Amino acid sequence: MSDEVISEINRNFIYQLTEKGKRIDNRAPNEYRPIRVEKSVVETAEGSARVYLGNTVVLVGVKIGLGEPFPDTPQKGVLTTNAELVPMASPTFESGPPREGSIELARVVDRGIRESGTLDLEKLCLEEGEKVWVVFIDIHVLDYDGNLFDASALGALAALTNTTVPASRFELGEDFKLPIMHYPIACTTIKVENSLLVDPSLEEEKVACARLTVTTDENGDIRAMQKGLGGSFTLEQIKNIVTSSQELAKVNRKYVLD
Repeated sequence: MSDEVISEINRNFIYQLTEKGKRIDNRAPNEYRPIRVEKSVVETAEGSARVYLGNTVVLVGVKIGLGEPFPDTPQKGVLTTNAELVPMASPTFESGPPREGSIELARVVDRGIRESGTLDLEKLCLEEGEKVWVVFIDIHVLDYDGNLFDASALGALAALTNTTVPASRFELGEDFKLPIMHYPIACTTIKVENSLLVDPSLEEEKVACARLTVTTDENGDIRAMQKGLGGSFTLEQIKNIVTSSQELAKVNRKYVLD
C-alpha cells in the first residue's frame, strides 16, 4: 500500500474521530499530553532544561557572554534565540543552514519571552551603549512528535529560570541569577475540519488546516500570537482559543516553577 493511500486513511480516521469529539490518543480536545521538565541538565551551560511533551523531546541551553547593546536600546542587555532541527529528531528535518521551520520556531519562542518582558534587560547593562550581557538561547529538538512551539517555549523559560550569569568568570563581580520578571507560557491549538485541538501530535499536525499559538503571562495577559498554515479561524474560534490558552497556561506554568 502506498504512502499516499496510508496518509489518506489516517486523515479520514482523524477527521471521523474529531467529529465525535475524540482524538487518536484518547485525549480530550483541550487536553495536553503528559509533560515533564528537567532543569540543569547541561553542565557546560549557564542554564538548561529538557522538556518531554508526549513523545516530543526538546533540549534548551542558555549561554551568557559579553557584547555591545543594540543602538536603539543602549541601556539594555541583548537576547537572541536560535532553534536547530537536527535530522536525528525526524526524517523530515535536513542538515544545513536554518530553514523556515527552525526560523519560525525561534521567532515564536523569542517573541513570547521578549514581548512579555521575561527578563529585566536593563539589569544586564554594564556600560550604557558600550557593554552588556548577551543571553543566547539555543533550542535543540531531540525527538519530534508534534507541537514544538509549546515544548520549546516551556524549555526556554525553564532554562532561563535556572540560569546564572557568570560575572566572576569575566572578573565583573559575583555571579547572579538572571533577573526574571514574568513567566510566559505558549499554548498551541490547531483546526482540523471544524474542530479545535490543543497540543497537536505529529499525526494531527499533518491534517491541520490552521494553527494558532497564544502566549500569555502569569496575569493571563496576551503577550504574543502566531498564526500558521493556510486555513482560517472564525472570531468565535479565536475567542475560544484565547480563553482555553489562558486556562491551560496556568497549569503548564507549574511545570516550570516547580
